Amino acid sequence: MTVSEREARQVAEAAREQDWRKPSFARELFLGRFRLDLIHPHPRPADADARRGEEFLARLRAFCEAEIDGPRIDREGMVPDEVVKGLKELGALGMKIDPEYGGLGLSQLHYNRALALAGSASPAVGALLSAHQSIGVPQPLKMFGTEEQKKAFLPRCARGEISAFLLTEPDVGSDPARLATTAVPDGDSYVLDGVKLWTTNGVVADLLVVMARVPASEGHRGGITAFVVEADSEGITVENRNAFMGLRGIENGVTRFHRVRVPAANRIGPEGAGLKIALTTLNTGRLSLPAMCAGAGKWCLKIAREWSAAREQWGKPIAYHEAVGSKISFIAATTFALEAVLDLASQMADDDRNDIRIEAALAKLYGSEMAYEMADELVQIRGGRGFETADSLAARGERGVPAEQMLRDLRINRIFEGSTEIMHLLIAREAVDAHLSVAGDLVDPDKTLTDKGRAAVRAGGFYARWLPKLIAGHGQLPTSYREFHPGGHPDLAVHLRYVERASRRLARATFLGMSRWQAKLEGKQGFLGRIVDIGAELFAMSAACVRAEMLRVRGENGRAAYQLADAFCRQARIRTEELFDRLWDNTDDIDRKVVRGVLGGAYAWLEEGVVDPSTPGPWIAPADPGPSTRTDVHRLIP
Repeated sequence: MTVSEREARQVAEAAREQDWRKPSFARELFLGRFRLDLIHPHPRPADADARRGEEFLARLRAFCEAEIDGPRIDREGMVPDEVVKGLKELGALGMKIDPEYGGLGLSQLHYNRALALAGSASPAVGALLSAHQSIGVPQPLKMFGTEEQKKAFLPRCARGEISAFLLTEPDVGSDPARLATTAVPDGDSYVLDGVKLWTTNGVVADLLVVMARVPASEGHRGGITAFVVEADSEGITVENRNAFMGLRGIENGVTRFHRVRVPAANRIGPEGAGLKIALTTLNTGRLSLPAMCAGAGKWCLKIAREWSAAREQWGKPIAYHEAVGSKISFIAATTFALEAVLDLASQMADDDRNDIRIEAALAKLYGSEMAYEMADELVQIRGGRGFETADSLAARGERGVPAEQMLRDLRINRIFEGSTEIMHLLIAREAVDAHLSVAGDLVDPDKTLTDKGRAAVRAGGFYARWLPKLIAGHGQLPTSYREFHPGGHPDLAVHLRYVERASRRLARATFLGMSRWQAKLEGKQGFLGRIVDIGAELFAMSAACVRAEMLRVRGENGRAAYQLADAFCRQARIRTEELFDRLWDNTDDIDRKVVRGVLGGAYAWLEEGVVDPSTPGPWIAPADPGPSTRTDVHRLIP
């Protein structure tokens, strides 16, 4: 299926939430308005939610310690059936399902802590639980399902039937306008045909959420639509169980649909609402990845501390050599910040007072990038032992530390549920929404002169009010945020003043970029990516400071938390200044020229002198509709 760039953009634009009915800290941050009041004092869970959540976490910890063998799962490439059965009995597959439907009804905060705990035992187990509840059947039905659908499917998911989410296709990734799987209306049913790729949990799923295109016809508006599909329906074949560099126990496959009948009662929402449902579900669903990234950071810190205290070189533990110590400081400070971002976004989701679509996206983007960097630094700290497998270490009598596995397992998080590059574009679109809402018609080639005239009037009024506010703010007052500099603690107020100033600077840079490139701004992905990365650093700094103050007030390691927040903010400020510099001083233009040369064959001579070990075959496997010719590898876990 072929669509133009403009058509693809229109599909994506139609799927995003258009309105901002609730305040958003991150949205305000990108507009140069540092709304600390939206996140401070740090929101707290209700006592009943906290008690229920902590009781479950205690049971889950005992199960993880006694029953989950992470190295075995990585070695054998499969989560043992008995582990999955144990998770079902524990109620772990119903963590996010309301008690009225048989679930545990955990808060987002404690659900994410459970994922971090399970993911630390085995990232594959964390992925199974997350795919089932964060993007599988429970979450979209909770948000968009009818009462009949909830009663029919949620108790099954809570009892242990596994669900999966099927959107990606062999030739369709982050460009859903080209979605080829069809759902043709036929009486009181739809008939599905197509192929889905990278179906996490799809190999063992009982229930599927499937995105398919309904053709427009009389009585049917058509468009990409979401369906709940029974995985054992006639015509469904799991044609392959995929294997990966990391997450080797993940049940991810290729699923073919050939004339699969799905009752119209199983359609989630109206026709054409599938992408909107998917994106809205991901507003909180994306928090599952930073949850497991925060857990990975905690493990990296534990191993780095124990190893670098035991390992001596040149007369002292390696931790006291500055080259290693700086890495340990980075891991400790960043772990604190990732947990701060995660808990803040999770509690904001539970309170339902703020729109967290940008915060959740920033948490996913920042968490996946920083966790991988922490794991890479841990491998470096461990030296040769970091590159050696846990089994090999144990075989020669040393502690079997799976540092190399952690690095492999974390790599996918920079791709899962929106790659870093796509997240940059998604967040950038939300960050400039206020500008496009008032001035977008000025650069839209399809708008009339009358439309552009109205837009000019709107824009003139908006910018006359907005731009002067970017000149000065609380960040220039030495006494601002003084509650973040209590006696005997590091000064975090100075960092919050920096965030306030940097927020206004970021807004000015965004406006300058829009003024300079206008409609061409959407193609300046390097510039937009740096804008988003600056916002991510500022959000993380804010969350770290707010969390440190909360812990101080509660008497929970407040002084140490202030130290970590101070270290993180100092590190983040250096990264932020580098990003600001690179907004205007970069190699984007020459990079584009080199890319054209590469694709045009100008540098093909540079590839000489090597052999290519790749096997023959097309770059993208054909996905023509029709009956399967392969053995069904779908299996159910009783």
